[in-house]
Parts: sequence; C-alpha cells; structure tokens
Amino acid sequence: MIIYIKNMVSRRCKMWVEYVMKQNQIPYISIHLGRVETKGAISENQYQQMKSNLELSGLSIITDKTTILIEKIKIIIINAIHEDGEHFKTNFSDYLSNKLNYNYTYLSTLFSKSEGMTIEHFIIAHRIERVKELITDNELSMAEIAFKMEYSSAAHLSNQFKKQTGMTPSSFRSQRMKKLKNIEEL
Repeated sequence: MIIYIKNMVSRRCKMWVEYVMKQNQIPYISIHLGRVETKGAISENQYQQMKSNLELSGLSIITDKTTILIEKIKIIIINAIHEDGEHFKTNFSDYLSNKLNYNYTYLSTLFSKSEGMTIEHFIIAHRIERVKELITDNELSMAEIAFKMEYSSAAHLSNQFKKQTGMTPSSFRSQRMKKLKNIEEL
C-alpha cells in the first residue's frame, strides 16, 4: 500500500515518517520523499494514529489525486535540485512531463492554481536556496556553482540571485549570512 504525504520534502521529514511508522508498529517497505510504501494494508486505528502523528510536524496524508500530483511535481524538483544534482539533457518542463506522463501545460496550470506560484518560480526558489548552501560551504567558485546549478553563466546566476535575495552572491558570501531557509519553508 502506498501512502502519499504532503510537505514531506527533506531528509528530516523522512526521518520523522520513519519514526512514526516504527512508533505505530506499521511495517513498511520503503520511505521516499512524498510517500511511504507499507507491507500490505494497515488498520484504521494505525492509519488514524499515523495521521495524527504526522500532523504534529506539519505533514499530512493525502488521498486526492490532484494534490498527489502537485506533491509529485514538488518532489521531482526538490530531488533534482537538492539531492540528485544530476544534469538534465532536457529542460525542466520536458523532464517533468516525461517523469509524470502529463502535458507540461496541464501540470503548470494545476500547480499554479494550487500553489499560487508557477513551477518556474518554485524551481528558482529552490535553486537559489541550493546556491546559498553552496556559497556557505565555501568550496566552489561562483563559476563552478553556476555550472553545477546549470546556469548559463556566473553573471546569469548573480542576476537571478540578486532578484531573489536582494544581494549579490559575493555580498552574501562576504557577510557570512548563513541564514538558510529550511526546504520545508520554500
């Protein structure tokens, strides 16, 4: 049985879901961002206990197909930017369409109506937050960060960073502003 979970967007969320599953003695096969696969059906009592425990941390079980699709979009983007670090041979719109087997225009419209922002803005917010992490790590040059995050140039990265944060990447680095947002807050 697959249970979809809203707002499950980080390793910390996965750890909480694992804790909840163990506390409620619900055997599971796997836990991934946005979903948990149980070993068979679970009792109504286990389901309700799991639901209330998840809500303590801002997570919730979702059953609506549209909401599940929105969460899948978010998880694909978050994994691609924060976890995988893979380079795409296609643009994000084609990547999402191929992963989810839906037309991108449909996905985009659905996402915008549900989240009050476009997929592109969601992607930019996560890319900039990842850039902040890389700047804070202080291991890569801006050109290397731009390449890693698939910007066309360091100048393009710098312009987008300034639009989103109000400061340049070098100002961010020099001020040692390590105030990063949790992925859950984006």
